[in-house]
Amino acid sequence: EENGHQNKRLKRNADEEDAEDQNKKSPKRKIVLLMAYSGKGYHGMQRNVGSSQFKTIEDDLVSALVQSGCIPENHGEDMKKMSFQRCARTDKGVSAAGQIVSLKVRLIDDILEKINNHLPSHIRILGLKRVTGGFNSKNKCDARTYSYMLPTFAFAHKDHDVQEEVYRLDKETLEKVNKLLACYKGTHNFHNFTSQKGPRDPSAKRYIMEMYCGEPFVRDSIEFAVIKVKGQSFMMHQIRKMIGLVIAIVKGYAAESILERSWGEEKVDVPKAPGLGLVLERVHFEKYNRRFGNDGLHEPLEWTEEEEKIAVFKEQYIYPTIINTERDEKSMANWLNTLSIHDFNSSAVGMQTNNKNSKNSSDLEGSDGCDDDSD
Repeated sequence: EENGHQNKRLKRNADEEDAEDQNKKSPKRKIVLLMAYSGKGYHGMQRNVGSSQFKTIEDDLVSALVQSGCIPENHGEDMKKMSFQRCARTDKGVSAAGQIVSLKVRLIDDILEKINNHLPSHIRILGLKRVTGGFNSKNKCDARTYSYMLPTFAFAHKDHDVQEEVYRLDKETLEKVNKLLACYKGTHNFHNFTSQKGPRDPSAKRYIMEMYCGEPFVRDSIEFAVIKVKGQSFMMHQIRKMIGLVIAIVKGYAAESILERSWGEEKVDVPKAPGLGLVLERVHFEKYNRRFGNDGLHEPLEWTEEEEKIAVFKEQYIYPTIINTERDEKSMANWLNTLSIHDFNSSAVGMQTNNKNSKNSSDLEGSDGCDDDSD
């Protein structure tokens, strides 16, 4: 019996030594991955363990991490074991050019190539950096930049008969759009731009650093423009509603005064622009970079060397998806037809009926999923 115990102990010691040798060869380290993906056909970024019905970006990512040997299989089933955290929860159909996830992995040779070999071509890991052991990509992120690509006929006045492919945005209209978008800068109460937040909820106050619409350009005979918005954090639907309200004003459905009114305590009917076109462009870690970026051990979380790869990915996978889906499914054109249903002068009581009527037409797109509060 004593010999049996001794043999078991020796075997256990040998197994532990083997595991230790293996870990010495590829120790686990805290890293961040720079991700780009086209979100079409996915139910957002965040994985729902145990629910195979709705495929997410993280399902494919975790599968690739396991298959490449970066993480053990049980870490894929329980993501807390690898301290996994995504920077932003992009939702159904939303793409990303600069998503960041933090996690602990085995630093195997040719790690990026091996992970990408197990990913579909519309999801790419473009960069990797070592970070501090306590790093959390969501909590350490101090700002996020999103873009929203839309056909410019969205800004045509409602009283004008518009041929979508012929429409071109004039200078005066673009100036008006930018004047309205600039009103969002600063801290405002955005309770009307999300769901399930009351006017006195402190978390409804958000800080917007910049918001503007760039010069228009033509793709496949349709003119598009890109709106950029940088903010500390965004609530679910917030960006799409911010853009939706500006479109409603420019088209002549709502008065400019509705912007000021929407930040007050009154409930205001704010339309939600389609999810197609929304892209997580980049996430910012200014405080982390100041503290650790030049400490001699860690690199700053800047991705200048990867900029070209990001641009190529957008041209290959993100922009064509937005353009082709807009052309085939007419998501913006169909949504614009629902603006007349909204009552921009109504109170909360009058709104409830309108919301029920417009739900079928405008809620199918899914949310923009920037809800940093409920992650």
